[in-house]
Amino acid sequence: MNKPPLRAGLVGLGAMGRHHARVLRALDGVDLVAVADPGGDAYGALGGETLVSTVEELLAHKLDYAVVACPTAYHEEAALALAEAGVAALIEKPLAHDIPAAQRVVEAFESRGLVAAVGHIERYNPALQSMRTRLEAGELGDVFQVATRRQGPFPNRIADVGVVKDLATHDLDLTGFVTGAQYRSVAARTAHRSGRPHEDLVTVLGELDSGVIANHLVNWLSPLKERVSVVTGERGCFVADTLTADLTFFANGSTRTEWDAVSAFRGVSEGDMTRYAIPKREPLTVEHEVFRDAVEGKADAGIVTLRQGLRAVIVAEAVLTSARTGATVSAGSE
Repeated sequence: MNKPPLRAGLVGLGAMGRHHARVLRALDGVDLVAVADPGGDAYGALGGETLVSTVEELLAHKLDYAVVACPTAYHEEAALALAEAGVAALIEKPLAHDIPAAQRVVEAFESRGLVAAVGHIERYNPALQSMRTRLEAGELGDVFQVATRRQGPFPNRIADVGVVKDLATHDLDLTGFVTGAQYRSVAARTAHRSGRPHEDLVTVLGELDSGVIANHLVNWLSPLKERVSVVTGERGCFVADTLTADLTFFANGSTRTEWDAVSAFRGVSEGDMTRYAIPKREPLTVEHEVFRDAVEGKADAGIVTLRQGLRAVIVAEAVLTSARTGATVSAGSE
C-alpha cells in the first residue's frame, strides 16, 4: 500500500517563496496544500492551493512540514509557531535576524525532537558539491585559501537585513562546507553607498581553525552578477561558478622553463586546466528532496541543520561587529 503524500505548507509567497511553491508543487511524495502570506499572491504563483494570511490559519491544514520563506525579520515568529504545533520546518537562510533569535529557534525544534533545516542552498550547487568531494579525496592536497566573490545589483525584495546576512551568509556557510573547518576570527569592513539603512558592501578576511585563510567580497553595488568561489592548495586551485554550476581545476605546472627570469621565481607555474563535466540539477529541487527524505525518516538525508544555520548567524554577527569596531573579532562558538 502506497503511503499518502506529505502535506506541506509554505510561509511567504514573495520572490523566493514563489520558487519554493513551484518546486513543492512538482515534488514527488508531497502535496502543497496551503500558503500563508498577508500580502497575497503578488507574483501569481499559486496553483490550486489555499491562500491564507497567517501561520495560525496555515496550521489548520494539518501539515507534516512547512517551508518558511518570509522576510528574515519574521523567521523566528513563524518557526516558533510551527515548532509549538509539532510541525517540521525548512527555514530559509539566514536562520534568524540575530543570534538570540536563532538560538531560540534551535531550542524550540531540538527540545521537541522535530526535523528542521536551514535553506543554505549553495550546499546543493553541483559545482560546490563536486568541489567538496574532490577536496575530501585530497585532490588539491593541503588547502591554503578560500576566496569568494558575490556581487550584483540590489534586489528590491530585501528590506530588513543588509548584504552581510542576506548574501555573505552564503559564503560564510559554504566555506565551512567545502573545507570542513570553522571560522576562528574575522576582520571586516562595510560601506553604505546607496542610502539604505543597512550595509550594501562588505569585505571579509577570516582565519579558519584549520589555518586556512578566507576572504569574501560581497556587494549589492555592481551591474556585474558574479558568484565565484576559488579554493587554492598545494596542487593548484578549484574555481566554482555557482551561477553556471561549472567547476574548473587549474593545476600547478610541471614543465621546466628555460626563461631565467621566470625560473628564478620560487613559486608555481601554470599547468593544465580541466573543466569537469558534472550533472547539473537545480539546487532548490535537490534541497527540497533532501528535506522531504529527512521528514520521512531517511537516515543521513544531508540537511543543513539548525545548528549549522546558527553557526552562520554567529559568524555574520562577528563580521558586523568587526566592521563596526575596526577590530579583528573572534568568530567564537555557540
